Amino acid sequence: MYSVPKDKLHLIYPETDGEPMAENTLQFEWIVLIKLGLEACFAGRYDVFVAGDLFWYPVEGRPDIRLAPDVLVSIGRHKGHRGSYMQWLEDNIAPQVVFEILSPGNRPAEMTKKFEFYQQYGVEEYYIYDPDKNILEGYLRQMEKLAPIPEIRHWISPLLGMRFEWTPEVLKLFQPDGEPFLSYMELVEFNKEAIQKLNNQRELLYEEIKKTQKAQLEALQEKQRAEEEKQRAEEEKQRADGAEHRARQLAEKLRQLGIDPDML
Repeated sequence: MYSVPKDKLHLIYPETDGEPMAENTLQFEWIVLIKLGLEACFAGRYDVFVAGDLFWYPVEGRPDIRLAPDVLVSIGRHKGHRGSYMQWLEDNIAPQVVFEILSPGNRPAEMTKKFEFYQQYGVEEYYIYDPDKNILEGYLRQMEKLAPIPEIRHWISPLLGMRFEWTPEVLKLFQPDGEPFLSYMELVEFNKEAIQKLNNQRELLYEEIKKTQKAQLEALQEKQRAEEEKQRAEEEKQRADGAEHRARQLAEKLRQLGIDPDML
């Protein structure tokens, strides 16, 4: 197969089909939540690539074979920007985990086609979530097939370590360390609360410092007063001792003159 210059690849393997990433705001919010949440999960690893709505071309020379998962995770591939995921340029590593977020516009035939694509081209874990109906499905590769995960209410992804907590009312996602996936607005609110808490702690610390400094100043002043009182007492004692000494000298002189000072 002939080699295509990298700067021409996008002409043969398009980076977009002109279709929107999401059909409605709820679908879009879930795509972003999962994509950013997974990036947070692997923030400390350079070899995990996470993308949203990115064309995946599994076969070189076949630009017609492609899909753009709502979210894909490729473990073993470096982070960085890409116009598309051309598998032969990625050490032939297929994305191991994909997510599809349903919208009312999705059709059974379309989802069947996606399932067969992911099954054929090596996806290890496949998750489908319908946020309108709160329906979660998961598939795990067993040999050459993607098999349904029978119990997904408290499921932990073997490859990602993330946890799914599903109830009939809501789906919640958690990072391996137990931290929840947060939306942008939740992150904003969390940051506001964290900043407010930090400011409160800073004010409390400042008040404690002021109290400590005041107590130290009062203790120092009290010590200075005590030292001054001690010095005054010593000075008074010295004056008294001096007066007593002078009185004894005067009495001695009077006795020398034949005068009894006790008779005066």
